[in-house]
Amino acid sequence: MTNQPFFTRDGDSFLPTAVANGPWDPKSLHGRVIIGLLAFVIEQRHGAADFVPARLTVDMFRLPNITTPIEVRTRSIREGLRIRVVEADFLSGGVAMARASCQLLRRTENPPGNVWSAPNWEVPAPSEIPAPGDPRLGMHGKWASRPIIGAMGTLGPRRLWMSEVRELVGGSPLTPFVRVALVADFASPFANAGDQGLGFINSDVTLYLHRPPVEDWIGLEVVKHHATSGVAIGECWLYDQTGPIGSATVAALAQRKPMPKLTRSP
Repeated sequence: MTNQPFFTRDGDSFLPTAVANGPWDPKSLHGRVIIGLLAFVIEQRHGAADFVPARLTVDMFRLPNITTPIEVRTRSIREGLRIRVVEADFLSGGVAMARASCQLLRRTENPPGNVWSAPNWEVPAPSEIPAPGDPRLGMHGKWASRPIIGAMGTLGPRRLWMSEVRELVGGSPLTPFVRVALVADFASPFANAGDQGLGFINSDVTLYLHRPPVEDWIGLEVVKHHATSGVAIGECWLYDQTGPIGSATVAALAQRKPMPKLTRSP
């Protein structure tokens, strides 16, 4: 990848670059890079090849400024033979802006017997779908997308492929876990946008994985949106080109000024 990364290193700190900004305030960080950086540090400090990061929950309660150095502090809550639990704090200028909890489960064998699950989706591969002409669909180069059906705000089924075009941290190749953590935040706009634009901002993300993705492209399929009294939940199933890998669920609050809707449907 030759594009500018979202962060560069400065000792134990991470310096946001200009492309790490979010859609609600150009001077604040995008939620996807907050989630991605927490996943990156947790995996580097506490991950292991024989453990799957089965759940990552990130609470985002403040918007970090894009010009302020970031520090991530982690602590081990449980170091068991089969279960590891890690917590992490995301600090901007020494102030807590987000926190994460990650549960890592040791790989083993499935028990005997058959269990019903929903069938794999049947969709075109990313290579079979033309790149969209509207740069807003990837927030002007933050990621690549291949729309399958529907779009943000359309009333009906929504499916798409997403792939990263930048390193999260300069000089560190993206791992499968970090790649899917970056994508997970998109569950909020994809599930919660309506025909008047995106009127909800998510306050958290929970990513569930039964396995990490094995390819660059990750698919999202909206399966849930409900809202009452300005509080919404949304959920997307996640795929790679081999099949299902997990889900991303978000909680969100109504915004006074919705993000404008896209005028072009993919």
